[in-house]
Amino acid sequence: MAAAAAGGGAVAQAAGSDLWTWFRTRCARLIGRGDPRRESDALDQLDRTAADLRGADESERERVRNNHARLWEEEFASLLESMQQQPEESERLTAALHALARDFDDSRSSSGGVLSGNTFNGPTAFTTGDHSTQNVRFGREG
Repeated sequence: MAAAAAGGGAVAQAAGSDLWTWFRTRCARLIGRGDPRRESDALDQLDRTAADLRGADESERERVRNNHARLWEEEFASLLESMQQQPEESERLTAALHALARDFDDSRSSSGGVLSGNTFNGPTAFTTGDHSTQNVRFGREG
């Protein structure tokens, strides 16, 4: 159940973020498990989650986020329950849910590769990620 909770929380945190497109595709593939129809249904559900969060005003956003986290937790729990007779599949899904939550941990530092809400004026260079190196020279001699 911890995996289902982690996955549900990750969906609710990812919805509307800069990583949403990547996240929703990965999540839908996980849910679909090779079935294009299930994957398409998951994409529709994920899009409804994102739309509900976009449509929520500031005063209700946290409540809406928590509701969707619970809905997705239930979805993942149901999926895990349906695999009780397939322990290897269940273990793979559990690991994948934990990885999904770990890969989209909004408490990470900016070194996690997320770049959001920035404004650049004039010559600009930036780098993200661990152990990045950048040598930048602006002007005629650059």
